[in-house]
Amino acid sequence: MFRKFMYKKPFLIAEIGINHNGSVKIAKKLIDLANKYEFDAVKFQKRNPDISVPEHLKDQMRESPWGYISYLDYKKKIEFGYKEFKQIDDYCKKINIHWFASPWDIDSVNFLKKFKCKYNKIASAMLTNENLLEKVALEKKHTFISVGMAKERNIINAIKIFKKFKCKFTLLYCVSSYPAEEKDLNLLSLSYLRRKFKCNIGYSGHESSVSPSVIAYLLGATVIERHITLDRAMWGTDQAASLSEEGIKNLSETINKIPSILGKEKFLKSKKEMDLLKKFKYWN
Repeated sequence: MFRKFMYKKPFLIAEIGINHNGSVKIAKKLIDLANKYEFDAVKFQKRNPDISVPEHLKDQMRESPWGYISYLDYKKKIEFGYKEFKQIDDYCKKINIHWFASPWDIDSVNFLKKFKCKYNKIASAMLTNENLLEKVALEKKHTFISVGMAKERNIINAIKIFKKFKCKFTLLYCVSSYPAEEKDLNLLSLSYLRRKFKCNIGYSGHESSVSPSVIAYLLGATVIERHITLDRAMWGTDQAASLSEEGIKNLSETINKIPSILGKEKFLKSKKEMDLLKKFKYWN
């Protein structure tokens, strides 16, 4: 199980998603948290709600911080436009952390091109949207492809598209429930997917705990993505499935010390151990 990849820190992605609730101020605080605990990138979501919200949901009413409004209006309230993403782009450059976003429609793919992000992301819900997959793959940026809610044939089809356009990718195994229960994670799927598709595998976790992400790393995940929040009790659909600062710190510190704990594939004894043996040895 333990291979050479175990000695390399995984690529850590802090999924801010929509946990900013439409506030650049909150978004910057979340970026600061990710940067403080040595995450490599932060990720957002980008939608044109008029396109990406299904017709049967648009007029559904719901309570929100902006009052009792339609689902479509709620999605528009939390959506960042050019002005907000420009602030995010400038801020991430200033503190030297990557940012990128998962587009939920082709209009959003075109929008994100303005910022020349290094990476792309396919959200689990978009895995069967072939037009979107092709549009993203054409950019030839390294793409993280989440496979929650997917059947195996959906994954096969997505891989074919990315290979067709010679676009590098990493599959991110995840369980798309918010939050996910540990008993439903089936993390050995990571080993199965790596063996089946012979590609790099990562893990996108939606559980409220840290340990599954660590286990995923030990199973070979080269990328770990976790939703982050300022407060898991904040208003918003993804907050409860996110890590607050304590969890972010725990994950980062644990991941960072694993290579040191694993050491080398040799039978080594420390000087302290040998000195202790001298203390107890009473024979020649």
